[in-house]
Amino acid sequence: MNHFDQTLETFIESFGWLAPILFVALHLIRPILFLPVIVVCIVGGVVFGFFEGALLSFIGLSLMSFVSYVLVNKFPNFREKMSKLKDKMFPDRTLSVGQVMILRIMPFIHFHLLSLYLMEMTKNLREYMYFSTLGLIMPAILYTAFGQAITEMPWYVSLLMFIILAILFAAIERYNKHHMNAQNNKLS
Repeated sequence: MNHFDQTLETFIESFGWLAPILFVALHLIRPILFLPVIVVCIVGGVVFGFFEGALLSFIGLSLMSFVSYVLVNKFPNFREKMSKLKDKMFPDRTLSVGQVMILRIMPFIHFHLLSLYLMEMTKNLREYMYFSTLGLIMPAILYTAFGQAITEMPWYVSLLMFIILAILFAAIERYNKHHMNAQNNKLS
């Protein structure tokens, strides 16, 4: 993986002033190349530095969210495949926007699957893009700034971070259920 990161970094740097445009385009073709979001964001931090890398990653991820919306709404087969994946990974589960945002920070959760959840929770493209871009700020910053450190951490530190995120996810789910029960009891 480290060799691939260096090769990608050299390739992007060779484009000079076109490098930022190429990097944003890399985010758009990332799913075709089977590259994880975290790898592309790490490369952005190495090549462009923290601020510019995070900004370019945010732009690229936001454009990818838009492309996801278009693909799901224009191609029913793509939506059906994403729905099957959603049912397989999270059967009979409803997620809140906050939970989707936490899951976006986790590098092993499918980007387009989370986009589908947001599409189902929102009424239109504008609302979807608002929540989607809001949920992309932290991953763009965290992956760019700490991505390399996270991949080099000992397994037990990575496990601890995963446990903390899982606890936070469960706490939000519990809060949402309690809040929904309270509202349902109020309406009864």
